[in-house]
Amino acid sequence: MTDISDIPAHIGFIMDGNGRWATAKGMPRKFGHEAGARTFENIVESCRDLGIRYATFYAFSTENKSRPKDEIDALMLLFDRYADDIFRRIKNGETKTYENVRIRFVGDLSYFSEKRRKSISDIENINSDKEIRLTVCIALNYGGRNEIVNAVNRFISANPGKTVSEKSISENLYAPDVPDPDLIIRTAGEMRLSNFLLWQSAYAEFYATPVFWPDFSENDLKKAIESYSKRTRKFGGISK
Repeated sequence: MTDISDIPAHIGFIMDGNGRWATAKGMPRKFGHEAGARTFENIVESCRDLGIRYATFYAFSTENKSRPKDEIDALMLLFDRYADDIFRRIKNGETKTYENVRIRFVGDLSYFSEKRRKSISDIENINSDKEIRLTVCIALNYGGRNEIVNAVNRFISANPGKTVSEKSISENLYAPDVPDPDLIIRTAGEMRLSNFLLWQSAYAEFYATPVFWPDFSENDLKKAIESYSKRTRKFGGISK
């Protein structure tokens, strides 16, 4: 590691490769998702300790609902276990991972049962009175195109007859107070955004790694930040 002096304020993570990681080990795909959940916690802790202010994790996309029912059921069961476990550990002070961390959920949460939405609300509120060093956004039933369409419709509904602008769309996104990502990291070697933060990522730097998400480590995160630090961000202008 040569330079991580330029720390991005906001990193988006496309957590890819859980299923392939498990298949390569001769295990069912749900085994990969469970391993990926552990990696998520490790990277949350690393982000906080490195001074990153915001991190958004692509956990379940609108397109993921087309996967086999048994895999979706396993994902939902994993979420239920994770939600109950994280709430208990934070409430009882049993974890350092989420110290000074606020968790938020972004996406069309109406897809989930009332019980799951209650779990989401409980987690979002548990650290609301603490000093926050890192805000973690978990994208659930999330799609970038849907988010833009919903933002436009919300603005039109509240402002009939007015013209939609870039500002009005930005103000009606799922988390309008969260700054746009500086860096998007995708694991498992794929080179696409897959409908993730489409509006917000207009000028984000992109970094792809062949490492499957369950194997992604703090060292891999530092490599991505090092790559980011060496780039010149021009935002459509001319580099000086």
